[in-house]
Amino acid sequence: MNIALWIAAGVLAAAFLAVGGLKVSTPRAKLQERMAWVEDFTDGQVKAIGAIELLGAIGVVVPGILKIAPILVPLAATGLAITMLLAFVMHARRGEAKESLGTNLVLLALALFVAWGRFGPYAF
Repeated sequence: MNIALWIAAGVLAAAFLAVGGLKVSTPRAKLQERMAWVEDFTDGQVKAIGAIELLGAIGVVVPGILKIAPILVPLAATGLAITMLLAFVMHARRGEAKESLGTNLVLLALALFVAWGRFGPYAF
């Protein structure tokens, strides 16, 4: 089970590093071409969402690897789960649930799995 938790954490980290990095480094106007939802948010809000995703990606693996403050792993996973839940609600309100439903639910499930495992029976 420990291996499955590490794989899930790695997938979460890769996904959120990619998407968070894109949101932080790309101008909002250019993001609107691929992410219509950014029109509802300011530049600062989009950058903040990206920064939160980047921090979550780092927090879900680095403390476990370095064995420094490993409690941050399930906390980061919980934060990513909340982020995905909020993303799903936002997409549903915009009528975009069909386009993003699968991705949001898979990332939500992975984050909840890591949080459950690292808070519970497979804690560091």
